[in-house]
Amino acid sequence: MNYETGGIGPGEAIAIEDGREGRPRRRRWIIVAAILLIVAALAAAAYFFRSGEAEGEAGTAAPGAAAPAGGGQIPSVTVAVPGRVTVTKVVSGTGAIAARREMPVGVAGEGGLVTRVLVEPGSWVNSGQVLATVDRSVQAQTAASLAASVRVAQADADLAQAQLERANQLVDRGFISRADIDQRTATRDAAVARVRVAQAQLQEAQARNGRLDIRAPAAGLVLTRAVEPGQIVSSGSGVLFRVAMGGQMEMRAQLSESDLARVSVGVPAEIQPVGSEETFSGEVWQVSPVIDPQTRQGIARIAVRYDRALRPGGFASARIQTGATTAPMLPESAVLNDQQGSFVYILDAENKAQRRPVTVGDVSDAGVAIASGITGTERVVLTAGAFLNPGQKVVPTLTTLKR
Repeated sequence: MNYETGGIGPGEAIAIEDGREGRPRRRRWIIVAAILLIVAALAAAAYFFRSGEAEGEAGTAAPGAAAPAGGGQIPSVTVAVPGRVTVTKVVSGTGAIAARREMPVGVAGEGGLVTRVLVEPGSWVNSGQVLATVDRSVQAQTAASLAASVRVAQADADLAQAQLERANQLVDRGFISRADIDQRTATRDAAVARVRVAQAQLQEAQARNGRLDIRAPAAGLVLTRAVEPGQIVSSGSGVLFRVAMGGQMEMRAQLSESDLARVSVGVPAEIQPVGSEETFSGEVWQVSPVIDPQTRQGIARIAVRYDRALRPGGFASARIQTGATTAPMLPESAVLNDQQGSFVYILDAENKAQRRPVTVGDVSDAGVAIASGITGTERVVLTAGAFLNPGQKVVPTLTTLKR
């Protein structure tokens, strides 16, 4: 075979194929290189952008700002001069509301069948007012019989008196002796005595009949009723009505032994029934002379005026004023405590914090009363005292305490 005639040699064919395959490879390498250049450019831009932000923040920082660990910046604290205020000493207690003088009402007479009940719980009654009536049909007949006996005895007495008067007119004429006069006088006196006996028996019956009605022993407020018409009652039936004399109420506040010793008769108090936002003024009228050995508590009885909101048996809280003193008053944030006791920080003339031990008095919503330790003229640190050290210099901000 002749390879030279009108053909291409083997070497030339291979060269042509290699040129065709090399062009796509060069394109791929160019694309990869371009991508790498773009990524490098983006990374460099991000690096320089972050470096610029850091420099900007450093440049805009407040001049003269103290470093976290150095510089010794002076802290600012709020201070006040508390002065002295009148502090009312208050003792708190809880207890039940009751009638100050509760009168149990029952059957005073022999009793019987109840015919009518005239009052209901919550009714106001007068002294001697009938609360319920008892059947008196038999007793009424007895009283009528005794009344007739009185009239018979009175008629006999009138007849004896008339005979005695006629005898006295005849004695001077000698028709009747003096002995007859004496006899007729005795007869008249006996008749008069029988009249008095009959009258006494009638009055006794009328009194018994009057006791059949159940009456209020004094004016007041009916608290309970335990009788109905048709009921048979007697002296052994127990309490049928309970009446609060004059409608007077009280609260029996239970106090601890130490608090009871601070309470005296006549001191004012405020009572707030459970479930009510209304308070009622009163005063202590009796302090228990004994202490319960089981609970170690005593009772202070607080008298209050009648009000519909004060229901006997209800529960209430009481605030009893036991006196008043003059002392500095501070908010609770100003008084600190540690193992050595209570203390406050005050500022001296150089605005340096100084620790001052204090004795805490009564604590109330108004604040903490300081019994001793400060006079009220000092500049007392109100807040941030827990972060101060004795002798530390501060920048004070003076404020006024709200009373």
